[in-house]
Amino acid sequence: MTPNSNTPANYKWLALSVTSIGALMASMNSGTLIIALPTLLRDLHSSLLSIIWVLLAYSVTQTVFVLNGGRLSDMYGRKRLYVLGFSVFTLASLLAGFTHNVDVLIALRALQGVGGAFIAANSSAIVADAFAPSTTQPKAQLGVAIGTNQMMIALGAILGPIVGGWLASLGWQWVFWFNVPIGVVGTVWAVVTLRDASARDAKDPVDVWGNATYAAGFALLMIGLSIGGIESWAGVSKFIVLGLLFLVAFYFIERRARAPMLDLRLFGDAQFTLNNAQVFLNAIVRMALTFLFVFYFQGAKGVDAVVAGVMLVPVALGLLIASPLAGRLSDRADPRRLIQAGLVITTLSMLGFALTLNLSTPYWLIAALMFAAGVGSGLFNSPNSSLIMGSVAPDRRGVASGVRTLLLSVGSVIAIIFTLSVVVARVPREVMLKIFSGLASNLPAATLDPFIGGLREAFWLLALLSAGSVILAVLTPRTRRSSASSSPLVNAGDD
Repeated sequence: MTPNSNTPANYKWLALSVTSIGALMASMNSGTLIIALPTLLRDLHSSLLSIIWVLLAYSVTQTVFVLNGGRLSDMYGRKRLYVLGFSVFTLASLLAGFTHNVDVLIALRALQGVGGAFIAANSSAIVADAFAPSTTQPKAQLGVAIGTNQMMIALGAILGPIVGGWLASLGWQWVFWFNVPIGVVGTVWAVVTLRDASARDAKDPVDVWGNATYAAGFALLMIGLSIGGIESWAGVSKFIVLGLLFLVAFYFIERRARAPMLDLRLFGDAQFTLNNAQVFLNAIVRMALTFLFVFYFQGAKGVDAVVAGVMLVPVALGLLIASPLAGRLSDRADPRRLIQAGLVITTLSMLGFALTLNLSTPYWLIAALMFAAGVGSGLFNSPNSSLIMGSVAPDRRGVASGVRTLLLSVGSVIAIIFTLSVVVARVPREVMLKIFSGLASNLPAATLDPFIGGLREAFWLLALLSAGSVILAVLTPRTRRSSASSSPLVNAGDD
């Protein structure tokens, strides 16, 4: 990227401030809602499946739109899509607090997901454009920039559960309304600050059939898996089969499309493919950890939402400490070593939970393992994002960012469905509803034994998934330096 003559000399830091606001808002949004789920289940008098879909609707919709958001940003400009994303997210947050109908709330969460997709799909690409090495900016600082964004995500992860617990005590509506002032500031700041620094690729049409088959396939598959995992597998096969058929059609459409929504040629690069596979597995582990402990603390232990939010802080604290450190080190050393170290630490923390977790486990041990998991994620995220964004040409960064965010979203959705299906399978329905409503603290320990057994089984499976990501990290090839750039993040083998 060559900076435009009208671009301020300090533009890269201004751009980073915009994406940091987006990262903080998105991270807090996730944490506040998860901690408030028991309150929503009690106040809206809805089924567990419906309340889980209040959470899932955002992730599923973001997953459906994030690739298209990346492609549209390459075509029409990252600033335009980023501002649109902030605006839609803010409006949906405002409206969500005014409804008491769970179906309308799910629809508004889906609209939030559209805005979130446009923000997420462009965040890494905007940073990569602003911090890419050039003749006027030779020093490699992309790792530092992405590490800063990861630090904001960690800060949001710390504040989200705490603020969410406090907001839920005022009324669940405030869990959505708190996004509004942040969203307004972010929208205005993005309009004033951002520049479209990279060349646009607007010559090709939007991949309508690819978008349609992907959206239908993924949505149907998630509907089938969520109904089966939470309620019953009877009658859900039609959703799963139809979803898979649409996804198969999507694959063949993308292979032949002139301007595919998902450029499958990107996966011809082993580094790009293996790093993204690690993103997917790590996202499952990270989301499942938070999700399981919300119901362990509020359900099994009977802790109120505010205290439960504070008890989740060690995960985010580890992420907050490790993310900027990993970002700086990834600009100076082999990022693969940081990635491998982070994934090993995460795996060991999951094993720790699988071996030790029960109703009498001391909190200091849980907190220590949570902190280790946060450090592992912090060491992984920044170098991984840097390698992915540096392995593609500048005009494909929007798509590459979209792919990474897609896999983060898919992993988060799978984590929720996966953990629920494992735990729910062991727990009687009436006990399960009390646990997920935060009303199980007076139940005898023997009644909660199946729930604890399900938690430990889930952590064993998470440890296996995390171990798989370690193997992928070891197999990932070393970054090849390009003669065209001094950055170690540019892959000379790009097509």
